[in-house]
Amino acid sequence: MNQKQLQQEIQRRKTFAIISHPDAGKTTLTEKLLLLGGAIRTAGSVKSRKSEKFATSDWMELEKQRGISVTSSVMQFTYQDYKINILDTPGHQDFSEDTYRTLMAVDSVVMIIDVAKGVEPQTIKLFKVCKDRGIPIFTFINKLDRQGKEPLELFEELEEVLGIESYPINYPIGMGQSFRGVYDRMDHKIEWYNEKRERQTQVLTEDDDLTEILKGVADEGTIRQLEEDLMLLDEAGNPFDFEAVKQGKQTPVFFGSAVSSFGVPTFLEHYLKMAPCPQERESSIGKVKPDSNQFSGFVFKIQANMNPAHRDRIAFLRICSGKFERGMTVWLDRTKKSVKLAQPQQFFADSREIIDDAYPGDIVGLYDPGFYQIGDSVCESKDTFNFGELPQFPPEHFAKVRAKNAMKQKHFLKGVNQLAQEGAIQIYRTPFEETILGVVGQLQFDVFVYRMKAEYGVDLDMQRMSHQIAKWITKPEDADELRKSSNNLVVLDHQERPVIIFENDFSLRWFEQKHPDIELVDSSFSLR
Repeated sequence: MNQKQLQQEIQRRKTFAIISHPDAGKTTLTEKLLLLGGAIRTAGSVKSRKSEKFATSDWMELEKQRGISVTSSVMQFTYQDYKINILDTPGHQDFSEDTYRTLMAVDSVVMIIDVAKGVEPQTIKLFKVCKDRGIPIFTFINKLDRQGKEPLELFEELEEVLGIESYPINYPIGMGQSFRGVYDRMDHKIEWYNEKRERQTQVLTEDDDLTEILKGVADEGTIRQLEEDLMLLDEAGNPFDFEAVKQGKQTPVFFGSAVSSFGVPTFLEHYLKMAPCPQERESSIGKVKPDSNQFSGFVFKIQANMNPAHRDRIAFLRICSGKFERGMTVWLDRTKKSVKLAQPQQFFADSREIIDDAYPGDIVGLYDPGFYQIGDSVCESKDTFNFGELPQFPPEHFAKVRAKNAMKQKHFLKGVNQLAQEGAIQIYRTPFEETILGVVGQLQFDVFVYRMKAEYGVDLDMQRMSHQIAKWITKPEDADELRKSSNNLVVLDHQERPVIIFENDFSLRWFEQKHPDIELVDSSFSLR
């Protein structure tokens, strides 16, 4: 493939994650974007449980039952000749580790804010990750068909709470029961829906009067408020700064209602024009450009049993440079061994298809018999390099687990090991061969119990522990001595590395005072 063709393919790619606080409408917006792109025929709103219509991105049975996303999913489709990769992430803070890793694989982010609630705690955490990486952020203020905070108040909140400039691309015509549509400030266009729920648009010329055109659409008070706010924004608002958007310092803001599709088409059209295509990435050998002739990528997620019938395991690879071809041989940086990529797949939530080629920005699923770990980098050349470590959170909740039926021990060990390799949980073993489960959030316990039963046929006994902190011991010989002399719980993680689990901060500080020469670290990644 020549350089020009490769660059054309790169320019077509838009890869983004959608982040929000739980219940802000993240999965619903994802569905409407898929619907716009013709990827699905009916949006399975997360509220439509009785009719058994489920969100396309919620592929796990537990997600369908609870109406929440508990794992990141990947959806790919084409719209207006753009190849779009959407990564729908869990909103719940208990699954933030999965979300944080997913954010490493995208070129931009869509941040959804509930108009009534404004900027919420989980949004602040996820925003900080994006800001630290300089990821361009596009804001969609959702649920305008309900009463909420005034738009100008929300802009102030974005700047004060998140510390980012905002520029409204469109502006709501009313709110709640008086919500009639949006006015596009960039294209000077009105978008509304008539009584038949048909989308109507009208571009304004210099001679057109906004008040006259809206007379048949909105009431007098709504129109007057719109004109006052638009005048204020023009005179005192931030000027649009595309360079600041690209650096993640200014966020373009869109208003709408994902449930009713108000403002969603406008948002998508502007997003595709403004959002970056795949960019160069930092690596152990410096910046790697996407149009490099050498193929490279990294694994940001591993998922077991997406197809329960085949008990498969898929490694999600973000392509960073070069052209990916089915059957190609690559080198794994961690092991320096070669791997043939024989069954590459692209995804639409739980459905998938074998592909022949892919390009930077694309997410490819690799069949994984146990080769890959989260954070692995693969390269076409034997002279390998890596894209750095992915974040790993130390667990804060612990429990002893075992199979209720001793005859299921083989299935129990297989399930525990596979789920640990996904990175969603951490597994430890005591000297007495007891299994301890460590998680970041309490809800992960429920997901673990559910998946062990549904995917491995194992019922569990679970005994919660009072411990709160895990620290890795840098020198294995120190662990041997501590097992004999310390009252603290010294265990091994699933890669046989020694870990101390403490009950609280006090017991950790007491240990550090008694053993100043023993070095402890927060993450197993620090031991690589």
